[in-house]
Amino acid sequence: MLPVFGCGLTMNNFSELELTPLLHRNLARNNYVQPTPVQAQSIPPALLGSDVVATAQTGTGKTLAFLLPILLKLTTEGASKDATPSTKKSPSIRALILAPTRELAMQIADSCAKMTAGADVRTAVVVGGMSEQTQLNALRRGVQIVIATPGRLEDFIGRRLIDLSKVSFAVLDEADRMLDMGFAPAIEKILAILPKSRQSLFFSATMDRTVERLIQRHSKSPIRVTVQKAISTTPDLVDLQVYEVESDRKLELLRHMLTQEDGSFLVFARTKHGTDKLTKRLAASGVKAVAMHGDRTQNQRNQALAGFRDGRYRVLVATDVAARGIHVDSVAHVINFDLPQAPDDFIHRVGRTGRAGQKGSASTFSTKSERGEIKRIERECKVVLQRREVSPAILSQLAESSPVVAASAHREPAGSASHKQRPAGARKQSSFKPKTTVHDRGRARNRAR
Repeated sequence: MLPVFGCGLTMNNFSELELTPLLHRNLARNNYVQPTPVQAQSIPPALLGSDVVATAQTGTGKTLAFLLPILLKLTTEGASKDATPSTKKSPSIRALILAPTRELAMQIADSCAKMTAGADVRTAVVVGGMSEQTQLNALRRGVQIVIATPGRLEDFIGRRLIDLSKVSFAVLDEADRMLDMGFAPAIEKILAILPKSRQSLFFSATMDRTVERLIQRHSKSPIRVTVQKAISTTPDLVDLQVYEVESDRKLELLRHMLTQEDGSFLVFARTKHGTDKLTKRLAASGVKAVAMHGDRTQNQRNQALAGFRDGRYRVLVATDVAARGIHVDSVAHVINFDLPQAPDDFIHRVGRTGRAGQKGSASTFSTKSERGEIKRIERECKVVLQRREVSPAILSQLAESSPVVAASAHREPAGSASHKQRPAGARKQSSFKPKTTVHDRGRARNRAR
């Protein structure tokens, strides 16, 4: 029997939970004192064994909301087994956590490691783009928790390399994103082979019909938890604005913002090619910038994210899919250099700033032809984007010069190819082409990965 608490189905402080001493120590060590709204509402019913469906955006503390019930069960079982002599046996997989990207899976694993310090709880990460043999070796040694992306896990299941017959917890983190990425068949196959008696915890930033259907098929009378989007309820933390600018002037606008504002910038581009191109042009003008997308190796992505976190790079340019696992509390400004493929993606992008109680800013660049898409984002995401303008003269001046726009005074490389000045009086030809709209999801999504 798991220890529970006597304060009903909500809590105001982690000390109210009857956890193991080890978990209380690790909570304190990691400065967890008061729960976030999603934690306060999700953890109590989860501890009582109920299935939970939580709607909350990124950066609201969802990871601890599902980890704590799992770890309490595993550490309690471990203490019980230690009290009764038994033959030494490799542990079975008791908890399965599915995440959309390698980066998010690895960050969940990091959080798990912090909370299990000093406990005999083993974790394995099963994701693509990393050594398969290393992952298989970890599974063979025995683990209680597997954190996986659906594609690699489905492959392991098909090859009979993993045993999920003893799983008692199933977690889907960012369920909406996994379905958007085309993982629905893999997720259905994975959930279908898990024990029917398991406890299921679903966490999603949005809750559309496809997510609802998945929940209906794979949960039992779940407790519903809804935390309002931070963007719509705390506008004081995230300033939202839109700049109407033609495509051939977006780079100049970004350069201008880099000269006017402090802090780090997370810039979203729609395609992998566009991500690389923009990163190179920023670097040529003296900005410490790095790219992150699906064609980069896992080591390259890790180095890019680490460099962005510690300040070696001021700007991280990323696609939506690659950026899904980015959790950096100090992002000052998010830039939608290209419009998101769908309005829901706007929520995920903007949720990367204004985290941990810090002030944030999110700017969207759009063309005249995309006014309808801006209105759709405002309507479906229930936000208002303040219309902002920058003088055309400023953009023209930036386009015809080679400014130093890094956070500190970095000298621009001599002879930078991307900053050749036009002859006096010459008119710059527009390179504008109509953008793909948010309706063109299929091909655009494939390019972005």
